[in-house]
Amino acid sequence: MKRPNIKTLLIGALAGLTAALLVLGASMQPSFFSALLYTASALPILIVGLGWGNAAAVSAVVTAAALGAILISPSFALIMTLVTLLPAGWLSHLANLARPASELGGPDHLLAWYPLSDILLHLCGLVTLAVIVIGVIIGYGPEITDPIVDLLITSLKQQQPEFMPDPAATAQTKSLILLMLPALQGGMWVSMLFAAYYFAVRIVAASGRGLRPREDIPSSLRMNRNSIFIFLAGLAACFFGGVPAMVGATVIGTFGAGFMLSGFASLHFRTRGKDWRIPALILCYLASMLMLLPALLILVLGLSDTRKAIALTPTKDADAPKQSDTKI
Repeated sequence: MKRPNIKTLLIGALAGLTAALLVLGASMQPSFFSALLYTASALPILIVGLGWGNAAAVSAVVTAAALGAILISPSFALIMTLVTLLPAGWLSHLANLARPASELGGPDHLLAWYPLSDILLHLCGLVTLAVIVIGVIIGYGPEITDPIVDLLITSLKQQQPEFMPDPAATAQTKSLILLMLPALQGGMWVSMLFAAYYFAVRIVAASGRGLRPREDIPSSLRMNRNSIFIFLAGLAACFFGGVPAMVGATVIGTFGAGFMLSGFASLHFRTRGKDWRIPALILCYLASMLMLLPALLILVLGLSDTRKAIALTPTKDADAPKQSDTKI
């Protein structure tokens, strides 16, 4: 492992400055474009972490957090760190982990890289914790979501004066919204951060600085088998009500997004070589965004195909075959 030098730390600091500016720009754009900027803010952290190592990633995270605290507020810096900076830095660290394949029962001349399935598992866990902590900070609960439902009902009454909401249906809607918001937010953030990781890997690989081999995502992106138990625990927690239900809904959203990502990857892999592949994939993506049933089918596909695919590359100065994937 190389000792970090001033140049590496400065590159990391520059990446942190870029990430902080992107987050500041996102906070001034209350629209869908802001979500893209928030996602893009993870790219500089991921790029320096994947290309220059942990020291650069730490320098980037510290710089971005410090700028956020100085320019906005310490609470803003904390949220930014939990949501974007920390997950990006940790993902880059995991992606650069490797050990001799012989420790896993493989050949002596190969290196085994940290499985992509476990990286996705960590991402889902980090986003779950981030959403829970932010919920505690802002005091998330019925006090926040109930006025939203009341406002929607009031607006509907103004448009249709004859509309008379049923109190029981209104209460059920409030309970549903209370659980849906953290689930949707967590799921969207898992998807966006993984997209940032995917693009960062491609950028670093194109630059020639990447340590980790570029993997075939359709064949290697699956969820860890243990993720199923976490998902089921979140589902069970939803039946307890109160805080356990909100935590469970968050787990369902984040880990459900992970299973959907692996489901789409499996779908890409299964349709390879088919003449109807492109229109079928486009139809699946559109249908899953517009309707619940297709999204559930993709989720079930991800749940049904859990495994690890470990990328193997030759060690230095080893006369060995090219990269391969070992399924466990």
